[in-house]
Order: sequence, then structure tokens, then C-alpha cells
Amino acid sequence: MAANPRYSNGARRRAARKWVLASQDICALCGKPVDKSLPAGHPMAPEVDEIIPVSRGGSPYERSNLQLAHRCCNNRKSNRMPGDATVHNLPIPTSRPW
Repeated sequence: MAANPRYSNGARRRAARKWVLASQDICALCGKPVDKSLPAGHPMAPEVDEIIPVSRGGSPYERSNLQLAHRCCNNRKSNRMPGDATVHNLPIPTSRPW
């Protein structure tokens, strides 16, 4: 069984997460502001989402594959790919404006 790439290089993952939290303020999935002061576990807490999920071959470290999302939006997206059908009127982005 292969190791989970999210945890194989913890320092690199933490740096990528820190970059997303510092550089982004809007949920990439719903388009609403993210309150970064909310505790982990809160439905509207900030999470780092992989545009192409790690389970489908995406990188947990590449900045171009990372985006800010609310916890509830990220849960709804699950491991869907860009272009997959929408879920509960939540559009899955196909590209990101930088």
C-alpha cells in the first residue's frame, strides 16, 4: 500500500497550505468570503482543496492545484474532477483566475 502523498512531506504540505491561506480570501467553489478565524471542524472553516484530487493523481504541493474552500464546500466537492457534474448547485471550477 502506497503512502498518502499529503503526509509524505509534511513541511512542504504545511508551506503550501500557509501560502493558500495567506494569498486567497474567497472560496473557489462557492465564491463567498472565507472567515479564516473559524476553528477547524466548523462547516465554514477554511480548508485547502486540491483542484485535481490527490486520489485522482493531483499534487498536494503544486500551488496551481491548490485553492481555498469552505469546509462544507470542500466536502460537497469530494474527489470530483473539474468538469464532472455539479453537486447541489455547486459548480466545479475548470480554471482559476490568478
